[in-house]
Amino acid sequence: MKIELATELDYTYLVEHDRHLLESLIVRKINNNEIFMLRNQEDLNIGWMRYGYFWDNTPFMNMIWIDDEYRKKGLGKQVVLFWEREMKLEGCSMVMTSSMANEEAQHFYRTLGYKDSGCLMLDNEPLEIIFTKAI
Repeated sequence: MKIELATELDYTYLVEHDRHLLESLIVRKINNNEIFMLRNQEDLNIGWMRYGYFWDNTPFMNMIWIDDEYRKKGLGKQVVLFWEREMKLEGCSMVMTSSMANEEAQHFYRTLGYKDSGCLMLDNEPLEIIFTKAI
């Protein structure tokens, strides 16, 4: 797998596949280098990881997506560890992410050393667990 910064050439793929990001923000996230594309050996997109900043200074991983046929092969772990190294190179000492309490992702983050650090309760939504990790 290759992990590369998204470019404007990835725009159409992201619009078609990322249902959680406003289309109007995709170009901004690409230009801010806040989306990493996951590509297979044939250079085809197989997923992405995007992030932003909590408190405008702490990297917050918003989403990892890996196409079904590539899941359970360690690619999620690879991209998270890649992102953590990149954030450390930027001078960050902590990263954050979250998962709904009814999602399996919470267990994935804990196996990577993320610690439960709080939660968010919104009306008519499952509990959102906030995770942090010192890097």
